[in-house]
Amino acid sequence: MGTTTAGEGHGPSAAVVAPLRTPEPRGCHSGRMTTDRPLLGFGLPVSGAWAGRDTVVRVARRAEELGYASLWAYQRTLWPADGRLGPSHRRVLDPVVALALAAGHTERIGLGTATVCAPFTAPALLASTMASLDVVSGGRLTVGVGMGWLPEEHVAAGVPMERRGARFEEYLRCLQVLWTQQPAEFAGEFYTVPRSFLSPVPVQRPHPPVLVGGTAEPALRRAGRLAQGWIASSAHDHGTLRSCVDTVRAGAVDADRDPDALRMLVRVVPELLDDDPGSRRAPFHGTAGQLLADIEALGRQGATEVLLDLNLSHRVGTPEIQADEALRRAERVLEELAPRG
Repeated sequence: MGTTTAGEGHGPSAAVVAPLRTPEPRGCHSGRMTTDRPLLGFGLPVSGAWAGRDTVVRVARRAEELGYASLWAYQRTLWPADGRLGPSHRRVLDPVVALALAAGHTERIGLGTATVCAPFTAPALLASTMASLDVVSGGRLTVGVGMGWLPEEHVAAGVPMERRGARFEEYLRCLQVLWTQQPAEFAGEFYTVPRSFLSPVPVQRPHPPVLVGGTAEPALRRAGRLAQGWIASSAHDHGTLRSCVDTVRAGAVDADRDPDALRMLVRVVPELLDDDPGSRRAPFHGTAGQLLADIEALGRQGATEVLLDLNLSHRVGTPEIQADEALRRAERVLEELAPRG
């Protein structure tokens, strides 16, 4: 575990870094459910042929007009040449660039990464980048981070896959120090920050909310112990969502933190149909009414937010689908599943 030297006025002794603290909620992007339904987020156009300046701006503006709580973008640095990831990961815009563009064309809607692979970037660089994004967005940022899992990306980033959990926990603690202590100083097993100032600091104090991805029990408990919440992947089995939420909450309780303050973001890939597919219908595959019922069902299992992400749909987020067709399909989902009341 890393240690920190407190900034001026906080005493000279080194102290164990506390868990990332929960910032005060700021407007519609605070992550708290305002009704019995989860808050709704929408994935910015970042993957496939529809990913571009005009579509990012158009979707961002319309989502804000419709009352969505947040906009999200994810990171994919490399696409392995064997194609095993599928075409939706082949052409992906940088999430920070896409979110900065969206920030410049919106006023209220929350903005988030879901997720960036933290170990691929030095903590000081990520802390500075995210602080700047929080500043230019007026304090609307949520930082979703993960450990990364793709071997090719780890090799290209010069980061070993061994001991990913220990490295990631230290990374989270280092981020907190950089965001909350002026000057900051960190000395850990994996990361070192000489006594320095980070400027600008985030608008949100003590720092932007941090959500952590992962599905294994240690990752779930880590989200409860060290972050403001958890991100469930699009491949997550919704039948196990309640048990995962309970594990995240248990991690918070073990760390003497309030489990009710945690955010639980679930990414889904909706397939909107004109007609009821019948008894063999899969979750998030059906009519608008059925998809809205699926969203409410996730809320009953503990989801506080649901991210509708068409980037991972083979009918939208692949290079082979024409941009106009992808946008048409995505905008239909955006309109028909928009927040009600």
